[in-house]
Amino acid sequence: MKLVRSYPFILSTALGFVVQASAADDSLSNHAAEFKKPAWLTDLSLGVKEGYDDNLLLVAGLNPGLQPKGSWITTVSPKVGFDFAPLFGRQTTLQTFSFAYAPDFAIYHDASAESYDAHRFGNSIKGKTGDFSFALDNAFLFNDGSSVAPTYALNQSATALDQADKNRSCYSTGAPRERRKQMQDRATVLLQYDLGQFFIRPVATLLYYDLLTDWHKATVAPYKGYQNYADRSDVNGGADLGYKLNSKLAVTVGYRYGHQYQQAFTSAVDSTYQSSSDYQRVLLGLEGRPWKWLNVKIAGGPDFRTYNDTAPMDHLNPITYYGEALLTATLTPNQTLTFTYKQWQWVSSTGKVPYFDSTYALNYHWNATKQLGFDLGGKVLEGDYTIASPVKTSNSCLRDDAQYTISAGVSYAFTKHFSVSAAYAYDLGRNLLGDLPTTGSPSAAATADYREFDHQSATITAQYRF
Repeated sequence: MKLVRSYPFILSTALGFVVQASAADDSLSNHAAEFKKPAWLTDLSLGVKEGYDDNLLLVAGLNPGLQPKGSWITTVSPKVGFDFAPLFGRQTTLQTFSFAYAPDFAIYHDASAESYDAHRFGNSIKGKTGDFSFALDNAFLFNDGSSVAPTYALNQSATALDQADKNRSCYSTGAPRERRKQMQDRATVLLQYDLGQFFIRPVATLLYYDLLTDWHKATVAPYKGYQNYADRSDVNGGADLGYKLNSKLAVTVGYRYGHQYQQAFTSAVDSTYQSSSDYQRVLLGLEGRPWKWLNVKIAGGPDFRTYNDTAPMDHLNPITYYGEALLTATLTPNQTLTFTYKQWQWVSSTGKVPYFDSTYALNYHWNATKQLGFDLGGKVLEGDYTIASPVKTSNSCLRDDAQYTISAGVSYAFTKHFSVSAAYAYDLGRNLLGDLPTTGSPSAAATADYREFDHQSATITAQYRF
C-alpha cells in the first residue's frame, strides 16, 4: 500500500521530529534503560529524510527538448533487524543468522509518478567449524513503483528534434529506472576449507533484475520516446585456490563459469536480437592486510565470452577483462579512505547490446569528534557501448557515456540514539564519443549535446535508533 499524506503535514511532522527529538531523547533514554533490547534484536530504528532533486530524468535541458523537472522528496525509513544465532545457545559453529527489513517510503511531491515504496529484505548466515567456514548473504528488493516508464520526448510530432532527448546518456535512465516497479536479488554463497598455508574456496553469485514496467513501441505515437526496460541477470560459480603469504595476507587464483541473460524485446516493440552470453573467467587476486593500516581485496583477469547467434557483435567469442577491488586505508584512528573499483562486460536494461561497465569511487570519512562526522566522495562511471557492431545496430548504439559525481556529507549525533545528517551530490553526465555519425536528424553535434546533463540533489535526515 502506498504511503499517502499531504506535503504540509509530512514536512511539519519531519521538522517537528527533528526539533523535538533531541529534547525528548533524555526521556526516551530513561525508557530505553527500562527496556533493554534482547540480544537477537540487533536493529530498531526510524529515519525521516527530506530532500530536493533538480533533474529527475537527467535530461540536457536544451531547446527544443525536455527541460529539467525537480521535486521535493520525503522518505520515511523504518528498519528492524534480527540475529537468531544467540538463540542456539552456547555454540560456536553458527556465528550469524540474521534477517533485516528496511523499507523506504518515498513521496515525490512535484512528480507523483516517481513515488515508490521500496521493500528491502536482507539475510546473512555465517559460521565456522574447525578448518571449514561458510557464508551466505542475500539482498532482495521489491520496489512498488510505477509500471509506466519515462517518455523522453518533448511532444509526439514527427520532427526528430522534438524527440532529441531519445539521444540521452545511458545514465539518464538509471535513476528513474530504480524508482519503477521491479524486483532485484543479489546473493553470494561462499565455502572455505583451510589446509595449512593453503585454502580452497568454492563460491557462487547471483545478480537478478526483473523490470515490471510496460512495453510500448517507442517510435509510434503516443509513445514516441518511451523507455522500454529489459530483464537481465548474471549467475556464476567456481572456486578460488589461495596461499597465505602470512597470517594476514593471501594470494589467490580463481575460475568462474557463468551466464548473463538479457530479455529480448518482442518484434512489436523493437528488434528481436539480444545479447545473452556464457563466459569463463580466470582471476588472480590479493586479499588481506599487507600493512596494519591497509585492507585490500583485489581480483582480475581475462573474461572469455560466447555470445548467442543473434547478438549484435562482430565477434561472438571475444576476450574481455574483469576486475574488481576494495581498498580501505586507516589514515588515523578517526580517518579512513576507501577506494572501490569494478570493470566488467554487462548487458543493458535499456536496449539490446552489451557494454563495458566501469566504476571508480573514492570516499573519505573523518570522525572529527565522537558526535561529529564528515564525508567527502568522488565517483566516475563509464558505459562504453562501442564493443557492439555498428553495422548490425545501424549505428544506433554507438555511445560512450560518463558520469562524474562529487558528494559531501556531515552528521551529528546529539545522543547515542538520535542523529541528524545532511548530504549533497553533484553529477555531471558527459559524452566521450568524439566521432558520431552525421546521417539523419538531429545532427551529430546535437546528438552529443543531448547526451549530457547536470544534476544536483540535497537531503537532510533525522534518525532515531532504539
